[in-house]
Amino acid sequence: MGEFQTIRVEVDGGVATITLARPEVKNAFNDVMLRELLEAYGTLEDDPAVRVVVLTGEGDSFCAGADLNYMKDTANFTFDENFADAMKIADVMEKIHTLAKPTVARVNGYAIGGGAGLMAANDIVIASKKAVISLSEVKIGLVPACISPYVIMRAGPGACREFFLTGERMKAKKAHRLGLVNDVVDEDELDEEIEKITERLVSSGPDALKVCKTLLDSVSEMPLSEAKEYTAKVIAEVRVSDEGQEGMGAFLEKRKPRWIKEKD
Repeated sequence: MGEFQTIRVEVDGGVATITLARPEVKNAFNDVMLRELLEAYGTLEDDPAVRVVVLTGEGDSFCAGADLNYMKDTANFTFDENFADAMKIADVMEKIHTLAKPTVARVNGYAIGGGAGLMAANDIVIASKKAVISLSEVKIGLVPACISPYVIMRAGPGACREFFLTGERMKAKKAHRLGLVNDVVDEDELDEEIEKITERLVSSGPDALKVCKTLLDSVSEMPLSEAKEYTAKVIAEVRVSDEGQEGMGAFLEKRKPRWIKEKD
């Protein structure tokens, strides 16, 4: 993986951690960061040694949304230029959400605007009690457009009507109650909780996790009559797969499956 200007990527024990590394601007994203995130996720997806990808921010913020200088540039864009730029943001969100591996957001502080979108696109979101989350675009006459599919999937349209329209800065506790966040922990327990989550994910079959992610998106959009045959086909294919056979064999033989590496 090449050198990056705005992010850091570290891999340890099958877990890759992407750190947004612009603490001087609360890890706000710009064009460079969007490009580097897309590259990093693509590379990690293709790396068989990587089983889980964690996204976090350096310092006291997760991501404060779009960088001010970046926003100044877009203010002078034509419609076509704005559309092309917005598609870059949409591409990053889609990549995180559809990655063939589990994605986890470690929300250590402010997650504002597009930063809340980067958070919501992950499969699992763990936040520090000090985290503050806001869809504040309306405060500057904009809307949370490209990030809305992922936020609405988490919190539902009813809750989103409140915080999309008010731009409220929510504490992590309220974000958890609304479904934006999976769990909230003390700041000094954040790393421990992330480690617990990633250990659970790494102990599961990598192909099964990939199929689960596809299943979640597919079934949620299907009528029950269609889902019946689709899901039966999915489990039949998984049972006869190499990983399915290994997993069932390991369970029956009371041993660990081959994808679980013994600790040194």
